[in-house]
Amino acid sequence: MPKVALFNIQGDKIGEIELSDDVFGAEVRPDIMHQAVVNYLANQRLGTASTLTRAEVAGGGRKPWRQKGTGRARHGSIRSPLWRKGGIVFGPKPRSFKTTMPKKLKRFALKSALSAKTKDNELILLDSLIMEVPKTKQMVSILNNLKADKKSLIVIADKDENVVKSARNIPGVKATSVNTLNVYDILNHDYLIMTREAAKRVEEVYAG
Repeated sequence: MPKVALFNIQGDKIGEIELSDDVFGAEVRPDIMHQAVVNYLANQRLGTASTLTRAEVAGGGRKPWRQKGTGRARHGSIRSPLWRKGGIVFGPKPRSFKTTMPKKLKRFALKSALSAKTKDNELILLDSLIMEVPKTKQMVSILNNLKADKKSLIVIADKDENVVKSARNIPGVKATSVNTLNVYDILNHDYLIMTREAAKRVEEVYAG
């Protein structure tokens, strides 16, 4: 079972915690993590881009000039794709980019990402993270104490607006709760900072 140091918000090591081997010591599979990231990013796409075909562009009902005798190429409409302000050929239309991924594979991808962070010593466990009021300056100080002032993902057990608001104005830092944790966010940040309660909650949800 992997052992990870436990810190307080002052950056002092106050002990060690044994984490579940099934969640934080699983096999690291880059291929499955890549699949999960592609799935996540595809599902973020709105798919609302839309262009007009020649049938939808306003105007162009009259033939611009007669078929023969002018010396010019024949044309039937000024809204042909060949013309300026004409329709678009094979342009984007509203569509869904949603992809699916088996639930078991998604769970394994998350465990693989958590295990990768643990093996690379990029997982930092906090005894607790309680903020009475939203305070960016205090959050910056905590990150500096933990030597995690690069891109960091802060994971708390339940959504806490004070923690979220304190982190959101810091470039590269994001705070989230266990129920919205995903592979993309884990891999997109240099450090994964979790409270002890959040780590316990993750083990309860993803063990087995």
